[in-house]
Amino acid sequence: MSSLIPFDPFRGLDSFFNNDDVFSLARTSMSQPAMDVYETDKEVVAEMTLPGMKSEDVDIVFEDGYLKVRGEHKEEKKEGSKKKGYWRREIRQGSFERMAHIPVPVKEDEVKAEFEKGVLKVTLPKAHESSESKKIKVEDKD
Repeated sequence: MSSLIPFDPFRGLDSFFNNDDVFSLARTSMSQPAMDVYETDKEVVAEMTLPGMKSEDVDIVFEDGYLKVRGEHKEEKKEGSKKKGYWRREIRQGSFERMAHIPVPVKEDEVKAEFEKGVLKVTLPKAHESSESKKIKVEDKD
């Protein structure tokens, strides 16, 4: 007769957290910084946290209704410092690219970007379309 093993909801949990694949998943998600995009009455705003980066490491383009943000986190190399013997390296470095569709008309020539304390803020002023109703005259063809 076979012995029954009681249900254990935590079975495999230890191996999950001791598996290096968990850390590679974390690295993958960290390589694509999160982007918040929200709208006010007058503008659309996109914000990203980019710790350790500088404004010159970020390129921003708005075209065809898409905001594209590219960047590269460069490792600083200091002359004369000891070489570190890493056992594990998870701090983000390398490049990223994020895109967000902006579904409202934007004044492209007035888009602005600010970078302060590791936070990138892109402000896209809305191009307000005329909300006035236009009366259409019906022509008589008789």
